[in-house]
Amino acid sequence: MKMSDMNRRIVALALPSIVSNITVPLLGLMDVAIVGHLGRASYIGAIAVGGMLFSMIYWGFGFLRMGTSGLTSQALGRRNLEEVMTQFLRAQGVAQAIALLLLLLQWPLETLVFHFVDASPEVRHWAGVYFRICIWGAPAVLGLYALTGWFIGMQNSRFPMFVAIFQNVVNIVFSLFFVYALDWGVHGVAGGTLLAQWSGFLLSFWLCFHFYRRLWRKASFRSVWKWQEMKHFFTVNREIFGRTVCLIAVTVFFTSSGARQGDTVLAVNTLLMQLFTLFSYIMDGFAYAGEALSGRYLGARNGEGLQRAVRLVFRWGWGLAALFTLLYAVGGNAFLSLLTDEASVLQAAEGYFYWVLLVPVCGFAAFLWDGIFTGMTATRQMLVAMLVACAAFFSLFYLLFPVMGNAALWLSFLVYLALRGLGMWTYWARSRQWHSLGVESGSADCACGKQ
Repeated sequence: MKMSDMNRRIVALALPSIVSNITVPLLGLMDVAIVGHLGRASYIGAIAVGGMLFSMIYWGFGFLRMGTSGLTSQALGRRNLEEVMTQFLRAQGVAQAIALLLLLLQWPLETLVFHFVDASPEVRHWAGVYFRICIWGAPAVLGLYALTGWFIGMQNSRFPMFVAIFQNVVNIVFSLFFVYALDWGVHGVAGGTLLAQWSGFLLSFWLCFHFYRRLWRKASFRSVWKWQEMKHFFTVNREIFGRTVCLIAVTVFFTSSGARQGDTVLAVNTLLMQLFTLFSYIMDGFAYAGEALSGRYLGARNGEGLQRAVRLVFRWGWGLAALFTLLYAVGGNAFLSLLTDEASVLQAAEGYFYWVLLVPVCGFAAFLWDGIFTGMTATRQMLVAMLVACAAFFSLFYLLFPVMGNAALWLSFLVYLALRGLGMWTYWARSRQWHSLGVESGSADCACGKQ
């Protein structure tokens, strides 16, 4: 594959993923926008709290997407079509088993998660209504995680994009109908979200069955539950789950630390993090491209192709990091002004804005290596890098906070991002002899073609 061909392949994989990433938050945003015109502030709080609770629950199961994509792309690279379908069936089986467990435990789960929510009785009531309706979307949400990972492993990021757009259309149309035509209030918003979740899952399943119907002939239910393959599947996903827990810990701590410093600091940190989130949507698209290509080349034992893909993905990463640094330097303050007109918050944000300018350069490598290592199922190394970065984040914060205040939080966050990328780069640099042969080590033993 020529350089220009691979660049086109990277962009073709990245752009639909970027669109998908941007559309995902719209589901929650539309719910808030709809109830925001019903005249009751408690409705807005209920949707916000309910959305946060589901984010906390589902975020931990993100391994269903990440693990599935790496294992599927490697099977595709080996041209083992039976294993490609086995990964699909195995991921769906695990996703539906977890969803069934969530449904069976929904009452104690609701009690547990609401125990940590400090809200008014009215907000808790309506958030409970939202939760008890939307929890029935768990099979669809988790099943869609697995399907999205499988599509990316199949080098197809267009189908997840189509599904994400379709979900938003369904959510908008039916939520508006249920709320304004049927006057269902919060019940209607929750019903529209639930219908969108199931519609997206069923569409995704139909796309898989219709466009990959020849592969279904290779499906073997007997091979799904083989002990060695299941052990590897859960080892990979266990390590991704551990990484996700660390990610959640840092994210939650970042927010709670700002909240302890007062409303103004919390508002400043929240606004500035929107710039990080925007950058992450773009970088995740290229991380997905690296994920799909690295897994396929490793599965094909094509070390040269693997190294070329990594090199080109990082060229895109460096270019985008420089571009976003420039954009934030020129228009970052104007962007913040679109989010709020509170003068005190905007003035306070100016004192921390220079930290945001460092986010693209410090953070892009972490996103890209996460994608590449996920594709290679080098999840143990990814977890180790995350653990080191987390330890540095908390240690540096508690050491510097008495002296630097909120600036210590931002410095610690930048160091955390940089160490994640540096840790995985160190492993990559030291293991070139394996990459040149297309052989993995550590938790990726199955990636080298062992059956």
